[in-house]
Amino acid sequence: MQFIPSKINRFLMFKLPAAWIAGVRVKEITDEKAVVTARHKWINQNPFQSMYFAVLAMGAELSTGILVMKKIQESNRNISMLVTHIEADFTKKARGKIRFVCEEGNLIDEKIKRAVETGEGVTFNLNSKAFDEKNDLVCHFVFQWSIKIKK
Repeated sequence: MQFIPSKINRFLMFKLPAAWIAGVRVKEITDEKAVVTARHKWINQNPFQSMYFAVLAMGAELSTGILVMKKIQESNRNISMLVTHIEADFTKKARGKIRFVCEEGNLIDEKIKRAVETGEGVTFNLNSKAFDEKNDLVCHFVFQWSIKIKK
């Protein structure tokens, strides 16, 4: 898989259709950072006229998970990945275009290296912060990822 936003978004349509239908899209991916967006609209709203928390979770998870996937592919190793724990804080109603940002690509490099060296499973936390169009923090997610070399 090439880590180009348009190709990732096509992947979403076929492999994560709920996220695609909800409007979750990858906008940027580098070695250190991933940016995902979702726009509040009828299909992804809650009864309180803001974005449903599950859509926020999808966007936040994708911003961390796409970095893990990229780093695993670049390692040329057969590594499994799984979310094992989630924490979230919601600070403001999510309206308009929401931007999810994870800037911890360097941490993933270290954890993959450790998993390869030890052959053991490694867990680590990645943060995703979501901002609205005014750049106000809407929510903060912490995803605990587990990676392990496949035998």
